[in-house]
Amino acid sequence: MPASSTPLLCVGDYEDYAKDKLPAMVEDYFMAGSSSEQTVKENTLVYKRYRFRPRVLKDVSKRDMSTTVLGSPVSCPVGVAPMSMCRMAHLDGEMGIAKACERHQLPFGLSTVSTFSIEDIAVGTPNSVRWFQLYIFKERRLTETLVRRAEASGFSALVLTVDAPFAGRRLSTMRGGFTLPGHLRLPNIDASDGIFKSLRTDAAKVPYLEVVGSQLDPSITWDDVKWLLNFSRLPVIVKGVLNAEDARKAVSHGAAAIWVSNHGGRQLDSVPTSLDVLAEVVDAVGGCCEVYVDGGVRSGYDVIKAIAIGARAAFIGRPALWGLVHKGTEGVVNLLQLVKDEVDNAMALLGISNLGELNRSYVTHESLLPKL
Repeated sequence: MPASSTPLLCVGDYEDYAKDKLPAMVEDYFMAGSSSEQTVKENTLVYKRYRFRPRVLKDVSKRDMSTTVLGSPVSCPVGVAPMSMCRMAHLDGEMGIAKACERHQLPFGLSTVSTFSIEDIAVGTPNSVRWFQLYIFKERRLTETLVRRAEASGFSALVLTVDAPFAGRRLSTMRGGFTLPGHLRLPNIDASDGIFKSLRTDAAKVPYLEVVGSQLDPSITWDDVKWLLNFSRLPVIVKGVLNAEDARKAVSHGAAAIWVSNHGGRQLDSVPTSLDVLAEVVDAVGGCCEVYVDGGVRSGYDVIKAIAIGARAAFIGRPALWGLVHKGTEGVVNLLQLVKDEVDNAMALLGISNLGELNRSYVTHESLLPKL
């Protein structure tokens, strides 16, 4: 672990610091993948297999890494993906991440299973680009209530997670007997009437996540995307797409954007990495909607590789938690600045001055390199 006085110069430094500080049960929960965790490992390794092809003698004295997501201006094609129970990393939790994103003008996704409420985030970050991550529950009334709250609180999009009809088998979490720490609540769930009302008892004595997970609806189909669009005025981003067929279906069913994701390796193990299927998805939608990607992004250089392949933006997950562990809100601010600095550095050394110049000719898979 870096000493307290040692500067943290890359995301890996933040990871080492966080792993030394987090309680074992919390670290297991955040880091866990499903089954053998093959996908978790491959998510980060895959970025090393894509190599840059820089251009030289280009004027890169001025660079612009700004872009837009669903029409909202952002300073860089980086965002923070929805993650559950972030106050286990630091009491600033999701609010700290949202404030850091607001300060950097980057998009932020709030999880349904957040330790801050929809309304709290809206009040605390009034100028943020904020999206609300949504599950479709068996109790449709709960889903509708969450959507209405997000609309009323000024969230600008819904991120519909479609790769979780059941929870993945996260063996390390199961072995560790994970329970939500008793001092934390899930206010987006607690504020809802009906089936979750009993969860307002002592959290330490209730299998909180088991009950929430048991209410994920395994019967959802593409018709439910239309159902959601019929009653919500917010654009819907379909998150959890890993192939061209589903990408085309998402477009035909009205998705405003597609989020290529394998849930950080936490759902079905042995699926492809998001980066390996990104080009397939981008090509399938043919510019009909924006495409985002997450899973294994650990640097600004990774971000640029994803943008070159065709993503509009790349989202980090666990690294934001490591920033929280370091210094709460300020830790996330610092980590995001580090990633933005790497994006800027990659652009300069690739020979591009704005993201519009970036395309697949700037990256290649290592398998396509000439063999000696």
